[in-house]
Amino acid sequence: QVQLVESGGGLVQSGGSLRLSCAASGSIFSINHMGWHRQAPGKERELVASITRYGTTNYADSVKGRFTISRDNGKNTWYLQMNSLKPEDTAVYYCNAEVRATWYDGTKDYWGQGTQVTVSS
Repeated sequence: QVQLVESGGGLVQSGGSLRLSCAASGSIFSINHMGWHRQAPGKERELVASITRYGTTNYADSVKGRFTISRDNGKNTWYLQMNSLKPEDTAVYYCNAEVRATWYDGTKDYWGQGTQVTVSS
């Protein structure tokens, strides 16, 4: 009953910027934790950034100072602003969320479909 829809991927030159968005819809009481992961060919999926509904953020060392995660709790939407992009940032980016459907429910993880980010030299 919960779906995450991503947008904003594309092809950019090294040093350029992209902004990814993820919108959650369906049966949602609250979203406790939101994040972005990425997976490059031949690599394992890795955490890029995460944010709690209270605004606490966490970043991979490789993107600190370049990427910013933010969220709009009222819209159940979160974003990844990516600046100073490098070729090594090329990957499929997936948004995810820890969702509580009702006040009495536990939480469950959901994932977006992925969006390709390609950074050329």
